[in-house]
Formats: sequence, C-alpha cells, structure tokens
Amino acid sequence: MKITSAEFIKSAFRMEDWADDGLPEIAFLGRSNVGKSSLLNSLLLRKGLARTSNTPGRTQSINFFLINESFYFVDLPGYGFAKVSKTMRADWGKMAEDYLSKRENLVLSIQLVDSRFPPKPPDLMLYEWLKHNDREFAVVATKTDKLSARDLAANLKAIRSAMPGSEVIPYSSVKGKGRDELWSRILSSLKKI
Repeated sequence: MKITSAEFIKSAFRMEDWADDGLPEIAFLGRSNVGKSSLLNSLLLRKGLARTSNTPGRTQSINFFLINESFYFVDLPGYGFAKVSKTMRADWGKMAEDYLSKRENLVLSIQLVDSRFPPKPPDLMLYEWLKHNDREFAVVATKTDKLSARDLAANLKAIRSAMPGSEVIPYSSVKGKGRDELWSRILSSLKKI
C-alpha cells in the first residue's frame, strides 16, 4: 500500500466530535501497552504520527487519522493496565462501545493482542463482543520480534485456540513483519464498500 498522506485530524471525547464526512473507518483496539501507536506508525511508515508512551493508558480519546484523503484509521482508548479512576475507565468503555456499536462507516475492527501472552479476559470479552455483534474484525498479534520462532508458533496457536474462527495476523512494528498481510486485510474491507 502506498501512503501518499497520513495526518492526525482530531481527538474526540464525545460522539458529537467524531469525524462526520462519511469516509470509511478502520478501528484499532487493544489493551493498554499492546503497541497500538507503534503499529499505526509502522503501518503508515511515519514516526511519531501516533504518539507512543511508556505509560500505559495515555490514549484517553478516540483519535482520527486521515489516510490518503480517502479513509480513516481510528485509534480507540486502550483497556486494562491504565492507572485511572473506575469512573474514567467506565467512561472509556462506554465511549468505545458506542463507537463500535453505532458507527455506520466502520468497515473493520482490528483487535490487537500481545503475542507474548495468552489473551486476557478483557481481550476475550472484546473478541466475544465483536463476534456477537457481527462486526467484521481481524486479530493482530503484536510484538512478535520479542519471541523465538518456536515460542511464537506456540503462542499463536494458543491465541487462535482462545479466539476460534478469528483471523490472526502476526505483526512486528520493529521489523515490519506482517505489514503487507495486514494492509491486504484492510484493503479487502475497504473494497467491499
């Protein structure tokens, strides 16, 4: 995929602030510290477009990035580790659920899981929610460069077993492995509209 333009458009804390031009959207979801920002930067071949942090849970809004002036990447708040109040965590969950359930131009949800560990209960809850609500989605196993080939194979098998029927794409933001496969999946969803 040739990226001719990629720009941050806005952060939205309320539904009224979401992008409103009707362009198709690809959502990125996952636990805090799963590597969403790194994956977005790697996919777009842009350093620092999506801000990375050593502190999990920094993304507290829904962030819209316009790609090639024709579709959006949408970075949703992470769930899990974030050291925030229960009220704020509940607000994030509501914001993400509203987006995932009500967004008509959402063509694909990409759920990120850390390849180094089995999916955690929040990962499985999101997976079940996406399946139950009949949303088109793919699972991306991040940080694959941190594992030996043998451990990666075993962990991918465990992820596929825990999330049966889902497409699992191994990805390394550091090495770019899986980039072409993920772009292929994204483009196939965009072609359906």
